[in-house]
Amino acid sequence: MESKGKSVLIVEDDAKIRQLVKLYLEKEGYEALEAEDGEDALDKFKQFDPCLVILDLMLPKLSGEEVCTMIRSDLKSTVPIIMLTAKVEEAERIQGLKMGADDYVTKPFSPQELVTRVEVVLRRTAQRCRKITYRGLTLKPLKGEIHYKGESIILTHHEFRLLYFLMSHANQILTREQIMEELYPHQEKIVTERTVDVHIGKLREKLRYDGNSEIIETVRGMGYRFVAF
Repeated sequence: MESKGKSVLIVEDDAKIRQLVKLYLEKEGYEALEAEDGEDALDKFKQFDPCLVILDLMLPKLSGEEVCTMIRSDLKSTVPIIMLTAKVEEAERIQGLKMGADDYVTKPFSPQELVTRVEVVLRRTAQRCRKITYRGLTLKPLKGEIHYKGESIILTHHEFRLLYFLMSHANQILTREQIMEELYPHQEKIVTERTVDVHIGKLREKLRYDGNSEIIETVRGMGYRFVAF
């Protein structure tokens, strides 16, 4: 099959599972990279810059949670992450998603379903690859960077994703429901509209010192809008 030109990093200490997932990914045209522990995962991530990471949580050397945190916080990357784990408790799934995972698959799993989820997540997150600049603000999603007039602004993972979502739909009204689905997919019972308001408030606070407090507009009874002009 013709290559899709996309690489997926499989982080899993069970060699049989790694090989099975690799087989199904390559069948669909992906380049499959492998890592057997947390330290190896970070090394491979820095070396190959994959388009998506399938991340087991129970790993030697560094746990999957630690790897996810380092990718999001230390490396400031917005690369899509699908957590693959035997942990089935709701609290554990919630924690993984709050760390910045884009999806969560529990073992045992269907390899074909996992590949389908890879496709869905990549479609949903495709716009993260596109740099956006408005009103002196520039976002570089693959590097997880935001600059205003040459100065770097530090945002949390969810703040970054929120601002990117707003800027990629500049001058459009986005409802709280749309924002919730973008930031917290598959968590309808967990996240409330108040969570969105809190993120908006913190984001405005971090942009205020640059004179951009009105760059995110509240549209009463509807939602929020990034004002590009």
